Amino acid sequence: MAGIVAGIAIVAAAGWLRERARARALQKALLGNAANSQPVDFAALEELPPPVRRYFLHVLPQGQKLIRIAAIQQSGRLRTGARSKKWLPFRARQYFAPIAKGFVWDARVKLPFGAHIRVLDSCIFGIGSGRVSFLSAFPIAAENNVPELNAGALQRYLAEAVWCPTALLPQSGVAWTAIDEQSALATLGVHDLSVSLEFRFNEAGEVVGVFTPARFARIDGEYRQLPWEGCFADYQLVSGIRVPRYGEVGWHMDGALEMVWKGEIISIQYDATRAETKE
Repeated sequence: MAGIVAGIAIVAAAGWLRERARARALQKALLGNAANSQPVDFAALEELPPPVRRYFLHVLPQGQKLIRIAAIQQSGRLRTGARSKKWLPFRARQYFAPIAKGFVWDARVKLPFGAHIRVLDSCIFGIGSGRVSFLSAFPIAAENNVPELNAGALQRYLAEAVWCPTALLPQSGVAWTAIDEQSALATLGVHDLSVSLEFRFNEAGEVVGVFTPARFARIDGEYRQLPWEGCFADYQLVSGIRVPRYGEVGWHMDGALEMVWKGEIISIQYDATRAETKE
């Protein structure tokens, strides 16, 4: 029996080391593309749709430079699917690098009896990946560079760029098209992939919602396009930049919006240069 336990422990330790190395490799690939920061071209904002112009003038201070890296810590609750009734608590570390049009999201989701699953999602230059492992050691599911996953990951990048606002500037490759006085369409292309997302603004000039009628969701082992929506609230100043401290996203299914992720921002550090994975 002791030999079996020792063997399981060795396998688990080896798996844990592999998963940690994988996370660090993704972070290195993302953050290694950080370039020298350039000043925001505020004069160019005059050409944007009014709600988009108001947004940037509201959230960015004069003299702001393009953010090279954003390191974000989050906590919240999630459901593994829109049909699941159980909400699971999570804590996550996320890195944004606008020059790479990408992010790495490294989360630990708590399970009963002290167990957990690790979720490692990323999007780097339009290539999406997702990996789930039990106890940060035993792989459960993994997918990489699938067209539907790539599109969904890039749409997620656009939505979550509200925590790294200079990533939404035309200087960062985003094209804006007017819809009405309170909304505009953001389009981002990477290589041969192009995605769009509707941004909704309040009177103060804050992004309070995002929406797309078609984002790929993996349901019952297959990808389906469903309407996807998110909302943001509780804007606060972080290093002079206004960002929401709360967000939630979900899918429209059977005529109802089913939220699957609700998160709060614990901290944001802009232009962080170190990427460390702490267990």
